[in-house]
Amino acid sequence: MIANQSLVDELETAIANADVGRRAAILRRVADLFASTSGNISNEQTVLFDDVLQQLVDEIEVSARACFAEYLAQSPAAPPRILRRLALDDVIDVARPVLSHSEQLDEVTLAEGARTKSQAHLLAISIRKTIPESVTDILVERGNREVALSTAANPGASFSESGYSSLVRRSSDDDDLAVCTWSRHEIPRRYLLKLFADASDSLKRRLSKEDPRKAARIADIVSRASNRLQAQTREGSADFARARALVQPLDEAGKLDEAALFDFASAEKFAETVLALSVICDLPVGLIERALVEERSEQLLVLAKAASLSWKTTKAILLLQAPAEKSTADLDRLLETFLRLRPETAGQAVQFYRLRERSLAGGPN
Repeated sequence: MIANQSLVDELETAIANADVGRRAAILRRVADLFASTSGNISNEQTVLFDDVLQQLVDEIEVSARACFAEYLAQSPAAPPRILRRLALDDVIDVARPVLSHSEQLDEVTLAEGARTKSQAHLLAISIRKTIPESVTDILVERGNREVALSTAANPGASFSESGYSSLVRRSSDDDDLAVCTWSRHEIPRRYLLKLFADASDSLKRRLSKEDPRKAARIADIVSRASNRLQAQTREGSADFARARALVQPLDEAGKLDEAALFDFASAEKFAETVLALSVICDLPVGLIERALVEERSEQLLVLAKAASLSWKTTKAILLLQAPAEKSTADLDRLLETFLRLRPETAGQAVQFYRLRERSLAGGPN
């Protein structure tokens, strides 16, 4: 009872005191007293205390309000309405400590702050010890790059399906965000696949450095999935249907040789060249197709050398490769590599390609 009366006395003193600076000091004393007696006061006194504190907070200068917010953010027994008032203050110096550190702040207030306040407010929320899904959904959708990065890097943040979808979408043109997203241990596998499949070569190297085992596993799954998608696309292509109708009879008649391959390549018949080289090298069509659309030409040189193709035919295939623009210097460099390459080495590489493709054809684990 004595403690309760002391609390009431302090409140009356604060209300009666016209000195703004004095009110700021009293605010903290009253908050201390409330924290020490919160288990022993009635609901009516708690509501009264909350009302008076809000009135006092509105009447003190910003710097004093910020100091009070800093103090109250650490309190294990802060009144809920004054916490909400401080958390939703437009002045970030006031709102920040409560948004970032108060464990008493409720989820509804956090979500409202994320929906309605400034990017600085969102950044303050993003570093909380824990963040519920309903709040991270808003942070990654509404927040700027700094907010998204901070949220993704926070191990205490929980993400819903929608939240992860937004993170992966935003990561498509932000390598740093992709790395943060990739590093989350609980990210669902399908989002890892999407993240890795869409990544540039330089980003894949960064992701592999972050977690080599995860990268190897995901790269394998992505490769298998890409093979299936590539095959489905190819089977539905009218160009490949026409090419198969031309190449298959030549193969059955024993006439699918280097001369036929040269004719296809020099005539820039992509599908026919892919199918013919696939038969001659005894390799899956998908591998040949990928080799012809990649920027690097070394794999094509290996295939040509293993198949004992002449430079004339090899050059025609290289000129068909995308991107097709190759300077004389490029071709001279490729010729040097082609001449240096030993048939035995090329044959071993092709055997490795076969084994790898058979493994990929087995489907993901």
